[in-house]
Amino acid sequence: MKVRAQVISDEYLKEQQKLHLNPAYGTASIHFAPIVKQLIEQIKARSLSDYGAGKQNLIKTLNDKLGVNIDYRPYDPAFPEYGEPRSADLVCCIDVLEHIEPHLLDNVLDELQSITTKIGIFSIHTGPAVKVLSDGRNAHLIQKPSSWWLPRLCQRFEIEGLNSSPEGFFVLVVPKMPG
Repeated sequence: MKVRAQVISDEYLKEQQKLHLNPAYGTASIHFAPIVKQLIEQIKARSLSDYGAGKQNLIKTLNDKLGVNIDYRPYDPAFPEYGEPRSADLVCCIDVLEHIEPHLLDNVLDELQSITTKIGIFSIHTGPAVKVLSDGRNAHLIQKPSSWWLPRLCQRFEIEGLNSSPEGFFVLVVPKMPG
């Protein structure tokens, strides 16, 4: 069995668990739910991996407000009860990547590539977060423009679509085959 690469340090995991105690932390996926529903219908997705699922606001919104029923596979290191990341037709990584420790970003992107079977939607906030960590750092550990992110994404994915906003951007991606 392949050993999984580290995607979060123990210290930062504790910080994330503290942040998740705040009910307002991790709500961005609610706003993306209509787009996710549209993608599910377009690609006829049977499974959805929510990478950085937090309190599972995405599936709650899809189920309760939008009537979507799908094989849901949450992953979030702050919630070990969700288990390991699992591959799916559609992989959602919504407002997560800017929170990744910079030295572990390649591991996370590699993992996202390995679990995306059809298409992924990744949203990235490019500026500072409102929230701060207990040590005073901004909760967005990576605050870089799309021109910094895109080459990293393009190493692993083909970009099928890009939509930018003043706060950041989101991409639709399909995985490149490793090697």
